[in-house]
Amino acid sequence: MNFEDIYKAYWDKVFRLCMGYFNDYPLAQDLAQDVFARVWQYLPSFFRIATNICLRQGERQRRISQTEVPPDVSVEAADDRSLHVQALYKAISGLSETDRLIISLYLEDLKQSEIAQITGMSQVNVRVRIHRIKSILAKKLRGNEE
Repeated sequence: MNFEDIYKAYWDKVFRLCMGYFNDYPLAQDLAQDVFARVWQYLPSFFRIATNICLRQGERQRRISQTEVPPDVSVEAADDRSLHVQALYKAISGLSETDRLIISLYLEDLKQSEIAQITGMSQVNVRVRIHRIKSILAKKLRGNEE
């Protein structure tokens, strides 16, 4: 598989992972580009690189200032995104950093064992956290519908 094939195959997944962290379309694009620049250099685990980049950006933002949750993805910037997906991104952005990581990887169809390896948690802990996160997100999304 050459780099172009990798880019085409994984761009959407890496971008969604970045969106899950920051709910900021331009920032997610920049971070995803940064991921692929590093993939080009190293070509190891895509999600581990994406996770590390997002974690570093989160650290930078916390050092600069504590800000509110980023605004919703603009309709112009993401005209193919439904309101439900936007609501999901917003709900995910309100989770703790670890929970955002876990649910983002889960939504990309990674196995619980892979998520455990990336996060350094046990599989049982990952399974429990996923269940709790899903419950939290369901409550938040139901609250938006009312």
